[in-house]
Amino acid sequence: MSEAEENLDVVNEEGEVIKTLPRSVIHGDPSMMHRVVHVLVFNSAGSLLLQKRSMNKDVAPGKWDTSVGGHIDAGETIIEALNREMEEELGVTSCEPEILYTYIHSNPYETELVYTHSCIYDSEIRFSREEIDEVRFWGEEDIRRNMGQGVFSDNFEHEYSAWMKFVSMKKGK
Repeated sequence: MSEAEENLDVVNEEGEVIKTLPRSVIHGDPSMMHRVVHVLVFNSAGSLLLQKRSMNKDVAPGKWDTSVGGHIDAGETIIEALNREMEEELGVTSCEPEILYTYIHSNPYETELVYTHSCIYDSEIRFSREEIDEVRFWGEEDIRRNMGQGVFSDNFEHEYSAWMKFVSMKKGK
């Protein structure tokens, strides 16, 4: 199915489906929130895998972005979408992501209800050359140094801030 034909559920803040519309109608209208999954893929050394989005993408072309991110198709469960996106984007089928948190990301183009997961993965990455130009693991200092510099998608910058808040809360700070 091409991106233009993809049907997405428009949801409220609790993730309850209001209606289903084509992606092309939803994107460009931030009043219509839709669901997405993100997976933060870490290696055992603690570095975070990021993907450099293809220049063909309509959102954040050429920007570094979350390890895995994609729409939850109409009628699809979060886990189904997560597994599909992991395999489509990175060729990964053996990672067992755990849910971390949800948040709402909004910009002038779209509004997303994001379900963020994480996993540790040290095996081969066979990323989709159609969607992704490059992947690499980034250390925390490299990410912090590049925040706000136009290197990352606005979505990843929001994600990374949510991740840091989550880690801080988990540590009890």
